[in-house]
Amino acid sequence: MILGRRKKHAVFLGPKMLVHKSIDKTTCRKEIHMQNKPLVGILMGSDSDLPVMEKAGAVLEEMGVPYEMDISSAHRLPDKTAEYARTARERGLEVIIAGASMAAHLAGVIAAHTTLPVIGVPLASGALNGVDALYATVQMPPGIPVATVAVDGAKNAAYLACAILSIKYPEIGRDLDKFREATRNELLKKSEKLRQGKLD
Repeated sequence: MILGRRKKHAVFLGPKMLVHKSIDKTTCRKEIHMQNKPLVGILMGSDSDLPVMEKAGAVLEEMGVPYEMDISSAHRLPDKTAEYARTARERGLEVIIAGASMAAHLAGVIAAHTTLPVIGVPLASGALNGVDALYATVQMPPGIPVATVAVDGAKNAAYLACAILSIKYPEIGRDLDKFREATRNELLKKSEKLRQGKLD
């Protein structure tokens, strides 16, 4: 597949950061980019979460999936968080990734206000180093599911978002297949080098 130039567009709305990333990857993305709006929303509870959560954005960029990124705390910005979730579908979002640490109620609060797929990323922080965030994110009541990945697992959250989107957008599924094939081939090469005693 031939890659075209990526186009990134960032929008900053006053004190509340909202970043949109739109990636022109190939002509096979025409159906997606005709929408001219993000398909995935990435939320985090604090700017201190950005070093982990931006890894999800990097994966989505590599896969050519447009997304938006914002800060919204379940506890400190409850009204904004609820409004974001309630309006997500009408704004064109199809999956939401939410990362938070410690009490980590962000993904659950979002899931309470939307029926879109919500993927939770528990983040390592505090005395329990993410175990508390894992339990807070994964232990949801019946009917309000949150698909939870590993602690600091932002990359896998993005790959899971791509897998969900691939049901509607087959080109994303094809890119996932290519990624996994490349990963397998790279590991086979390393295996061969190790058997030959040439692995650095």
